[in-house]
Amino acid sequence: MQYEQIAVEAKDGILTVRLDRPERMNAYTFRMREEISDALDRADADDDVRVVVFTGSGRAYCAGADLEHGAATFDPRAHAEALGEPEHAPADFRDDGGKLVMRLFRSTKPLIAAVNGPAVGVGATMTLPMDIRLCAEEARFGFVFARRGITPDGCSTWFLPKIVGIDRALEWCFTGRVFDAAEALESRLVREVVPADALLDRAYELAHAIAERTPAVAVAVTRALLWGMQSEPDPWTAHRLESRALHWAGQSDDAREGVLAFLEKRPPRFGLRVSADLPPHLGSWPTE
Repeated sequence: MQYEQIAVEAKDGILTVRLDRPERMNAYTFRMREEISDALDRADADDDVRVVVFTGSGRAYCAGADLEHGAATFDPRAHAEALGEPEHAPADFRDDGGKLVMRLFRSTKPLIAAVNGPAVGVGATMTLPMDIRLCAEEARFGFVFARRGITPDGCSTWFLPKIVGIDRALEWCFTGRVFDAAEALESRLVREVVPADALLDRAYELAHAIAERTPAVAVAVTRALLWGMQSEPDPWTAHRLESRALHWAGQSDDAREGVLAFLEKRPPRFGLRVSADLPPHLGSWPTE
């Protein structure tokens, strides 16, 4: 796919995905979702990519949905008519931000958000399935859906309360207000607030710590386990699935290499590949 609304760069095991519509404050479109999904597909298939970092071009991260369609922006009937497609029945309709979030959720590579400026609406919800969120001091966040007369998107009613608590999630979504980086940090929406000129350096520092010191397959399985356990009611499922993963991982070449490298006081040389060596039970995770 030829990218028109994102820019990508791979270097030293890190893929940077930059939302790249600065003249529109990187406003979200269906095309942007398709391009990000394609970039993630390529990242998952490329064993040289260990971590994906997301950021925005210009002064914004993502100003939310592009409102170029005016009053019909959020009307699925109008979109279907414009595309010459049949209208979806309500039970079959899937919001586009949710499609993006589910693709991010299924990533086999760790995802880091480096939020360089305003991130509102889908610009905020798309960061929720990312594993580490950093932001610049100038960043602003807003779950502004109610102010546009709509309900939340991007699976945020599942992710947001788990990250910041139900009372904070409700207040943000009820009021639709935009809040600053300090509040995002205090609420644990982001892990760190960093000066703008140091934001990407800090994101890359964390990415390198993953890419250079840990095995790709173990990280992919760990990511699936940690996210997957968020919906389980008790630790029994975690014990069962962790045991299954450890049974598989303990017999692997990476496990032997990890122990030998530690005992021999040398950097490890892990060899398992995400593209070919993931354990079979990861295939049971839902894809739709």
